[in-house]
Amino acid sequence: MALRNIAIIAHVDHGKTTLVDELLKQSGAFRENQRVDERVMDSNDLEKERGITILAKATSVVWKDTRINIVDTPGHADFGGEVERILSMVDGAIVLVDAAEGPMPQTKFVVGKALKVGLRPIVAINKIDRPDARADEVVNEVFDLFAALDATDEQLDFHILYGSGRAGWMNTSPEGPQDQGLGPLLDLVVDHVPAPKVAEGAFSMIGTLLEANPYLGRIITGRIHSGSIKPNQAVKVLGQDGKTVETGRVSKILAFRGIERQPIEEAQAGDIVAIAGLSKGTVADTFCDPSVTTPLTAQPIDPPTVTMSFIVNDSPLAGTEGDKVTSRVIRDRLFKEAEGNVALKIEEAEGKDSFYVSGRGELQLAVLIETMRREGFEIAVSRPRVVMHNDAETGQLMEPIEEVVIDVDEEHSGVVVQKMAERKGEMVELRPSGGDRVRLRFFAPTRGLIGYQSELLTDTRGTAIMNRLFHDYQPFKGEIGGRSQGVLLSNQSGEAVAYAMFNLEDRGPMIIEPGDKVYAGMIVGIHTRDNDLEVNVLKGKQLTNIRSAGKDEAVKLTPPIRMTLDRALSWIQDDELMEVTPKSIRLRKMYLDSNERKRFEKTRAAG
Repeated sequence: MALRNIAIIAHVDHGKTTLVDELLKQSGAFRENQRVDERVMDSNDLEKERGITILAKATSVVWKDTRINIVDTPGHADFGGEVERILSMVDGAIVLVDAAEGPMPQTKFVVGKALKVGLRPIVAINKIDRPDARADEVVNEVFDLFAALDATDEQLDFHILYGSGRAGWMNTSPEGPQDQGLGPLLDLVVDHVPAPKVAEGAFSMIGTLLEANPYLGRIITGRIHSGSIKPNQAVKVLGQDGKTVETGRVSKILAFRGIERQPIEEAQAGDIVAIAGLSKGTVADTFCDPSVTTPLTAQPIDPPTVTMSFIVNDSPLAGTEGDKVTSRVIRDRLFKEAEGNVALKIEEAEGKDSFYVSGRGELQLAVLIETMRREGFEIAVSRPRVVMHNDAETGQLMEPIEEVVIDVDEEHSGVVVQKMAERKGEMVELRPSGGDRVRLRFFAPTRGLIGYQSELLTDTRGTAIMNRLFHDYQPFKGEIGGRSQGVLLSNQSGEAVAYAMFNLEDRGPMIIEPGDKVYAGMIVGIHTRDNDLEVNVLKGKQLTNIRSAGKDEAVKLTPPIRMTLDRALSWIQDDELMEVTPKSIRLRKMYLDSNERKRFEKTRAAG
């Protein structure tokens, strides 16, 4: 059977996973009566909740005697560690672009990588049925984007299809016809995407995706570069330096058939398969026949830009809500995560009770924290810090700069420009994007963007959409001001009382509810001034035997500010921590004792 390997590239929420659902349905991958979840490729709960693809996954469809392996790539740059490796497995790409929003920064990120490895993309303009669709302009924007990314003449001569993934049709004209379904797209893939290039020689394959399976152990997915492989065949694993990592036998070969993986008796060069049976081989290693001596070259991975500390939870409430609390269990979990996610870097601190976790961005780290808390872990985490380095030639301090694109209503553009300037953002473009909205483009230091998302939504009444993308390292831009307000700290341990909270409302909004457990040094609210203030949220009403009018009225509290994981992560300061448990997210000072805090402040001021 003929083979084609393609990746689907799209920005977050441009309909990539929905399109894959329809491709599977129309190619007969499901039985007539089979019950199928919506967005079947978003396999974990976090992907479904956030509506983003975090892990790359493969599937396959059969169309007119050709098996098409489809890889669903993450659209978010924070998960770019996945993207670079996936593109080395495929020979073509479908670039899916929203008919109203046009190409966005995350699309640019993945498309840039795809053009660099020489893929010739097919452009699919999706959501053509949107009332604000502007298909012709979007096609021009895609062409400009490809040109800006140094596409070759061959790549600029791309095929264009229009349609709606949700409605299940694509065609060469925006008007249709729609009765051919996604056939025109699949036909174009078969005709336009080249068959996989196959090298001569014995079996070899680069590990591209890694996962742990409770029954089969480690499963490595990749595209077979040369030769063929059968179960029980002897293989060895070569690292990038050419040294042998391990030798062993393949216990099972799994091929992608629809949304399921099925064991097969033999896999040939060019196919994308998963193999089990090896315990040490990882991503970017070469899995090969014992006779092979030189490893295949793997794609380089972009460096991490953000780091944060994962610390063993030492608060007075530690161990009351989670069952995985010790440093050994946390260490094992983090190193297991780093095995499969090459964009993560884990280092142990000297004290052994904390770990430095570096990644591509806040979102990637927030997803890891959320996954761990759902597994029963209790941890304390610090504010994300930016990874800086000194330039080898000039010795200058360099910091990561991001390209930021903000779509906002015209009336709010002034405040966005002002806030970005305060965060050392440099505006490079301002243009109308239709419907009284403007698109602003900035180059800004990653440092200044930490915590800006929630502030942006407040400033623009929730109407702004911000997209960020790592640009490059540039000289240090100078100091950036921090949070303008102080915090309200509990001075005692116990359960918060509504009466006490009611009397503290003029000091600032609360972030806890009555009945919540608190402890000394825990943050309970946001102070209206710029200094921190210790308050008593446990103080009950003084009861007397004298009754007077108006004394028994019910206390009416202002609803507290909800601190979600993402918001809390970006809101805390350097001397504060976020305590994460399966049931709660609490904010606290690093030093719970007020005397220790004063000593720390003195040392910091002197240093």
